[in-house]
Amino acid sequence: MRDMKTILSNLNFPEGPAAGADGALWFVELHGGSVCRLGKEGELARFKIPNGRPNGIAADAAGRIWFCDGGNDCVSILNPESGEIKTACDAVGGERLAHPNDLAFDMRGNLVFTCPGESRREPTGYVCALDAGGARKIITGKFFPNGLAFSPDGKSLFLAETYKKRIWKGDWDPATLSWSNARVWAETGGNPGPDGMAFGDDGNLYAAIFGGGAIKAFSPDGSLAREISLAGRNPSNCAFLPDGGLAVTEAERGELVLVETGVKPAGIFRGPPVSA
Repeated sequence: MRDMKTILSNLNFPEGPAAGADGALWFVELHGGSVCRLGKEGELARFKIPNGRPNGIAADAAGRIWFCDGGNDCVSILNPESGEIKTACDAVGGERLAHPNDLAFDMRGNLVFTCPGESRREPTGYVCALDAGGARKIITGKFFPNGLAFSPDGKSLFLAETYKKRIWKGDWDPATLSWSNARVWAETGGNPGPDGMAFGDDGNLYAAIFGGGAIKAFSPDGSLAREISLAGRNPSNCAFLPDGGLAVTEAERGELVLVETGVKPAGIFRGPPVSA
């Protein structure tokens, strides 16, 4: 039996946990319009995002928090020291971003983020990459592209296609921002399916299965390696902490849960990609 404890409860649709450069645990309240910082001593701070629906987050080497904002249709940056929020990207190819959802830095500091828009029934979701030259679409034609993660060596990009209940794997070239040799890597189940994901130093990819009540760990060949059952049905995301704990956001019960796995983070790269 794995040790599991609830760190916070009564949260308003928690999402996007990430370990900050300062050792704090960051997450968001999507329906509460807040980016949240849980300090090492348990102190909680909320940064309100006007008209926002913050979602996936990533911390850069300077301690800033980059986050997707589906309410304002942009990717933004929070400076925790000043509280300042600035927009990093709000359009691609002259079009407003379609409800940005999750994001990750690659090994060169390029930012990759998903834009599912309204793609639950039609394959109109896409993925963008942001570098100093701006944003470009790198993947199109997906049913609700959602969580993403880079392999520990940075050479592969994994993408959750939630409404098809599957995870894709493709070869990633950070120099050209290209995703090639893409193939379905794992079938996940869930209703609707996989959400946020994180690599552990055991070589497995851990995926929050929204509607499935579990975190599923997939081995390098895409087979199921282990499953962590949760009290709530809707885990939305997960992130490994430096001490080996797995932080899980669970939306049905509004909880932030810590699972002691003995696994440490891998495949986390810190930007920033542009002079923002």
